[in-house]
Amino acid sequence: MPNSQKIAVVGGGAAGFFAAVNTARLHPNLQVTIFEKSREVLSKVRISGGGRCNVTHHCFDPEVMSKAYPRGSRELRWAFEQFQPADTVSWFEDRGIDLKTEDDGRMFPTTDDSATIINCLKREAQKHNVDVYNRYRVEAITPTKNQQFILSIKKQESQIFDAVVIATGGSNRRSTYQWLEELEHSIVEPVPSLFTFNFKEKIFEDLAGIAIEHGSVNIKDTSFEHHGPILITHWGLSGPAVLKTSAWAARYLHNQEYSFTINVNWLHPNKPHEVQEELKTLREKNARKTAQKQNVFPIPNRLWIRFLELANIAPTMRWAELSNQQIHDLTQELVNAQYDIEGKTTYKDEFVTSGGIPLDEINMGTMESQKVPNLYFAGEVLNIDGITGGYNFQSAWTTGWIAAQNIGGE
Repeated sequence: MPNSQKIAVVGGGAAGFFAAVNTARLHPNLQVTIFEKSREVLSKVRISGGGRCNVTHHCFDPEVMSKAYPRGSRELRWAFEQFQPADTVSWFEDRGIDLKTEDDGRMFPTTDDSATIINCLKREAQKHNVDVYNRYRVEAITPTKNQQFILSIKKQESQIFDAVVIATGGSNRRSTYQWLEELEHSIVEPVPSLFTFNFKEKIFEDLAGIAIEHGSVNIKDTSFEHHGPILITHWGLSGPAVLKTSAWAARYLHNQEYSFTINVNWLHPNKPHEVQEELKTLREKNARKTAQKQNVFPIPNRLWIRFLELANIAPTMRWAELSNQQIHDLTQELVNAQYDIEGKTTYKDEFVTSGGIPLDEINMGTMESQKVPNLYFAGEVLNIDGITGGYNFQSAWTTGWIAAQNIGGE
């Protein structure tokens, strides 16, 4: 691409910012401008990980890493050969930002403050003369005959650019993508991914905040099943096991209108016969103690009492009084509980979307559109989404990096 070319990046999130600062750094002859429709850039980075910013995941094997993406796994397998989590760690370390790894593999800045990441990216933008415009809503992109682009901006004069990176993020509304369809691209219908399951009957409503470290969630009559921590909310269940299941089953659950049944094993990986034997042993050894007294299963006491009640066992009953049927029923509540789900909860600012621009319309080696020359895509606007744990940010860094590498080419 000749000197003094103008590059527009539409979207000031993780992918857009990373594409912009790396484009400007790698190709100092290019003039790069970010257009962000809202009043603040990097807003999703700010709230990620409870305000700590889950930058990436500590998985430095591209093949293993790619398996964390329900949509985009095959394409990201090779994209991660260009820029993977190890490269993300190095990129931030080179700029004085150290990352740490937590037990579950998530990586955060050692400061535990998302502002560390935001300020780093903003410094890079300033250092490499990237112009950033907030509250600039790009409403249309019109290719010209000489392969430039006219950007129509709400309440502003139109501007002409030589190349454009679309990094507008995901949306659950099809209408949000309409302007991209006008660029000859098709759209994979967007549906939510990464959401909590709402109980039809609020049987745990008063136990919100209680978590189980090792559980598993299965959508009844399907192969969608994942294990990990489970968190009880006011509305139902959340936590990694639930969020992973929601991601892989996103389209199936959308088609079910979010009305379905789940099976929960609160004691994963224990099997029913193992738990039943443990309960019978408890009955023998703790015969005179009440059922609410147990020290075998890693379940908080308040939740244990609720399981007893669901199995029609009074917490004040003595273990010796429990019948074999009650032992069986309690076993079911612990390792094969069934709950009817009616609806979901997505966190408005942290939503992840399945859908967007189909990957077969993108050259994933360059992130350039296969339909419109000099038009690039990065981040969640693509039909890519990962499970919880830093994977969605990594795909943003990766696709933004690849676009930056190639947008300055001849």
